[in-house]
Amino acid sequence: MISVLLVDDHALVRAGVAGLLAGEPDITVVGEAASGHEAVTAARALRPDVVLMDLRLPGLDGATATERVLAESPATRVVVLTTYETDADILRAVEAGAAGYLLKDVSRADLVAAVRTAARGDTVLA
Repeated sequence: MISVLLVDDHALVRAGVAGLLAGEPDITVVGEAASGHEAVTAARALRPDVVLMDLRLPGLDGATATERVLAESPATRVVVLTTYETDADILRAVEAGAAGYLLKDVSRADLVAAVRTAARGDTVLA
């Protein structure tokens, strides 16, 4: 079973992604976080296989949260799921250690595949 932590400051987005993943027999959403600080705390407590991380978060941005999550749990795979696609955003996420970068307009099938790919230890790029 692949455990997933959802990190986004919009509750509706978290609920939508959770709904998309809910039907998958090998994926379970184990937690949600609405800020970068909450993401670090939740990842520490839950030790998910995959974190789906937004970049723009209150308090602590997604790239910094990614660095902190991976510093404490290097086996966790962070996949950025965002609306921002500038080269600077992508570079910052990759430098922080993200295993992947997806845009929020990704299809359900591609999102599910990305979670599975990241959990296997492979890189995911939109």
